[in-house]
Amino acid sequence: MADSTITIPSYFDPKLLAKIARLDLRARMVVEGFFSGMHRSPHRGVSVEFAAHRSYTQGDDLRHIDWRVFGRTDKYYIKEYEQETNLEMMLMVDCSESMSFRSKPDGMSKHDYAATMTAAVSYLALQQQDSVGLILFDETITSFIRASNRSRQWQIVTQALSKGTGPTKTSLESVLSEVAERLSHRTLIIFISDLFDDEEQFLRGMKLLRHRRHEPVVWNLWDRAELEFSYTGPTKFAGLEDFGTLLTDPRSLRSRYLEEVAGFQGRLRARLARMNVEYTVFDTASPLDVALSHYLASRSARLRQRSSRVFGRG
Repeated sequence: MADSTITIPSYFDPKLLAKIARLDLRARMVVEGFFSGMHRSPHRGVSVEFAAHRSYTQGDDLRHIDWRVFGRTDKYYIKEYEQETNLEMMLMVDCSESMSFRSKPDGMSKHDYAATMTAAVSYLALQQQDSVGLILFDETITSFIRASNRSRQWQIVTQALSKGTGPTKTSLESVLSEVAERLSHRTLIIFISDLFDDEEQFLRGMKLLRHRRHEPVVWNLWDRAELEFSYTGPTKFAGLEDFGTLLTDPRSLRSRYLEEVAGFQGRLRARLARMNVEYTVFDTASPLDVALSHYLASRSARLRQRSSRVFGRG
């Protein structure tokens, strides 16, 4: 008989499942909003949500004529709707060396935080019978689990996450290009990384995903120390991913460093927004359930506002 034991990553909080269960109760409605945009098929039908009008042709079902439009134009138009489809979601988790960073010994590394986020979101999506897959990567794709909603998928995903980080760098453009080639269906892609790579190459990879009609969502993870740079006194910084070491007084660098961080985040947010790609910064010192609940609620509200603008409601 095959061993059915599933190893859960050791850095998961022992109370994680309870936290996720509470998150499920609080966020059930906003999760529906989070995923709703990807439940719409580009194929027109008459099943879910109004999308557009087209001229009436002989043989069309008269029940779908828009009589209000007829009253204004004296012409017959058929209401078209977007069909409901199953969601396919792929979570991409950066496992390069820089993701192993943690500023406090008892804190979570960026990879720990990414893995826990992935476990939580996978759980929520699978509760809705959506399909979830996982891609782990550094310079290349190191693990590719195809999207599925089978009963053991959450265990399979969490077991893969236990592999942790490796000693290699990140190569975002080549990884994203391969993902674009391997995903044949329109997919919601949640991309979780510290984005420690060439900015232009990363943006080219995102542009390719959008060109293939996928919906990428970028979650940019930072350690609190990386966001605040509150070091004092002479400090020796040991770089990850072959960046060497640097002995310096961080107080003399802090102002310029914070400007660079703000500029990096601002550029990415603006340029990704022009591609209709959502960009969110997460601080790994923030409690996961609070950060994720806030994010899900915010995204749900944004999607409702966008839907109201597109369809002229509200």
